[in-house]
Amino acid sequence: MKPPLHAYQRIVALGGGHGLGRLLSALQGVGSRLTGIVTTSDNGGSSGRLRQSQGCIAWGDLRNCINQLVTEPSTGSRLFEYRFSGDGELAGHNLGNLMLLALDNMTIRPLAAIELIRHMLGVKAQILPMSEQPTDLLGLSPCGTAIFGETSIDAWPALPNKLWLEPAVTATPEAVEALLAADLILLGPGSFLTSLLPPLLVPELANAIRISEARFVFLANLQPELGPVGQLSLADQLAWIARLTGRTIDSVIAPTDAPELSTPCYRSELAEQGCYWRHDRDKLLQALEHLMAQPEHVTCQ
Repeated sequence: MKPPLHAYQRIVALGGGHGLGRLLSALQGVGSRLTGIVTTSDNGGSSGRLRQSQGCIAWGDLRNCINQLVTEPSTGSRLFEYRFSGDGELAGHNLGNLMLLALDNMTIRPLAAIELIRHMLGVKAQILPMSEQPTDLLGLSPCGTAIFGETSIDAWPALPNKLWLEPAVTATPEAVEALLAADLILLGPGSFLTSLLPPLLVPELANAIRISEARFVFLANLQPELGPVGQLSLADQLAWIARLTGRTIDSVIAPTDAPELSTPCYRSELAEQGCYWRHDRDKLLQALEHLMAQPEHVTCQ
């Protein structure tokens, strides 16, 4: 018997950081039916330094997602993940980020750079930036202060009342098309405010999710995040998503200790052995298969 995910012809996952890469890696057996839409507003680390000097989009999460989908490690894939050490100008930079930036400068669009690397490394899934235009995530603190950048928002001592992108950017057209064609949309896991919500702040992406007839599934983190964002309950997170997209989540995949929800929720032991904060790829795939075998509005434990 074919696994339940086989019935879904167009699966789209949104997010950033290591969470989206983990999910895409779990789903890599889906092949070309899988599309990842990646957050590109990071302003920390190597990506942040390149953005500051080159005025480019954030490449780090895109690189991470591509690398986690490599099925046959090679010299090329190891080079793509090579990080410079030492104290010089290159220290801390990831060679993959530099390769993507160089290809971007040589091509018409950032997406063309991603496609070149994806084909070179034999990655079948589509990897798309949420936008091909540089932008930053901003937040409004409870006292009315504007908080600039993902790293500052994550470190702020209070939850922001509002998030927005500055400058406002348009979505990558292929990302909009992928969402409109999808029959399954996945959001998470990952840093809620700074990895999962930025794509929902791009109007065309939020609208595509709103009008899509795809099943919309949220994958919760295994542990509360550090800082004030950790105060957001699972229900609070679903409310943020509903406000930004204009539609509610259909189903949730969560750890076994997740609280009761009005939304159908599949709870399972999902952690990798020895890493209680990180999803095990096989367990995550099994949870998705189990959930997809259920009717859309049936609660399954």
